[in-house]
Amino acid sequence: MKKVLTTPLRDEDLADLKIGDVVYLTGRLVTCRDVAHRRLIEQGRQLPVNLEGGAIFHAGPIVRKKDDGGFEMVSIGPTTSMRMEKFEREFIKQTGVKLIVGKGGMGPETVAGCQEHKAVHAIFPGGCAVLAATQVEEIEGAEWQDLGMPETLWINRVKVFGPLIISIDTHGNNLIQQNKTQFQAKKKPVLDRISKELSFIK
Repeated sequence: MKKVLTTPLRDEDLADLKIGDVVYLTGRLVTCRDVAHRRLIEQGRQLPVNLEGGAIFHAGPIVRKKDDGGFEMVSIGPTTSMRMEKFEREFIKQTGVKLIVGKGGMGPETVAGCQEHKAVHAIFPGGCAVLAATQVEEIEGAEWQDLGMPETLWINRVKVFGPLIISIDTHGNNLIQQNKTQFQAKKKPVLDRISKELSFIK
């Protein structure tokens, strides 16, 4: 059975999640990436959308304006989460966001922020941007449009959005970092053997 998280999210909704778990999201998902993070953290500007208990998506979507003045999601793929690493801990603290979705993993500052404020980071698979757009039921709003389409805060209503792979949980575990450690341990003996067998090459 699919585990579906519904916004607004509470601490107890996330407490049992472990890295590697697959979840889906129903409710509100706001695209929020580099410039929005900088405006909040570096410029001290208040976000024009309440993220308390909410979910953000590190994404730069392609959006079409409809004849009625509304918007339609065409494509919504994740952008690299690590770009937001230097901001995310403080972002979590200031906004109360509970779920951060993006591409790839994040680092120790985000891990600390997730542990301190009971939030999680999840990976959305790359290459599925058009599929993801079909999971957006409606674009309910658009803030900071002066930033251009990729950086605008698009406020999306989503239904069973995913799959989302938990990469940082509320207990200080980091899936990508653990995988790197395991891969490095496996790699060393292989490299040692190769080096030994090829030692005649100068």
